[in-house]
Amino acid sequence: MFRLSQGQLNLLTTCPRKFQHTYIEQLATPYSPEQQEKLAWGSRFHLLMQQKELGLPIESIVEGDTEMQRCLNAFIDPEPELFTLSEKSDRTFRQAEHTRTLNFQNYLITVIYDLLIAESKQSQIFDWKTYPRPQNHKSLAQNWQTRLYLYVLVESSNYLPEQISMTYWFVQLEGENKPQSLKFPYSETKHEQTRQDLTRILDKLTDWLQRYNDRGEFFPQVEISEGNCYSCQFITRCDRTHEIEENPLTKINAAAPPDWLPNLGMIEEISI
Repeated sequence: MFRLSQGQLNLLTTCPRKFQHTYIEQLATPYSPEQQEKLAWGSRFHLLMQQKELGLPIESIVEGDTEMQRCLNAFIDPEPELFTLSEKSDRTFRQAEHTRTLNFQNYLITVIYDLLIAESKQSQIFDWKTYPRPQNHKSLAQNWQTRLYLYVLVESSNYLPEQISMTYWFVQLEGENKPQSLKFPYSETKHEQTRQDLTRILDKLTDWLQRYNDRGEFFPQVEISEGNCYSCQFITRCDRTHEIEENPLTKINAAAPPDWLPNLGMIEEISI
């Protein structure tokens, strides 16, 4: 059974051919030292949050990292309930790094909630992001992480869509006095739309996989004019260098200020 995550769905939506190279052929470009440093910091912060939720010592994680300590302190002040281990009752469930899976059209969809707080009449998903808060709220709402996390919780529980929500916390201060957050409520309309969109993209994936396995047919490429290929590590493998040189709009599109959302979607959740 093919296992899928939000990062894979985001990449599949952005460029099916890049999905093929990355996940089917398992080709990858090593991270730069700067990227590795950011990923390591994010991994340590997730571990810190899990340790704190479990009531375990965190001194060894923040020791020598004044930036992480500063972010943590700024985070605790406005949202103390996220750091308080409330007394659990039969109607309350609270867990960090909570994993859920859903069998959808013979694909095993996996999500990891950084923190899940579930009560009798409502449930909240929290996700820690070590990126600046995005300016485009709509793009984050359409990101597969937001959609998939909410969808899977409804499908794997007794909650109605209107009883759940998802909140992103952007923990690095970036000059702000306190961390920023974005909350996304859910609804039956959004749930049904996600079901339809997920069915549509997985129907395509099934067809592309069959064509690739049976006849060696490659996954589709995106339009060169979208500008995604200009900075892609597979530009030569996809034989698109000459197309970029012939299409001036490609560089114009690629030169636009990048939104961090595609990067958010490509990075897999950290499993502690």
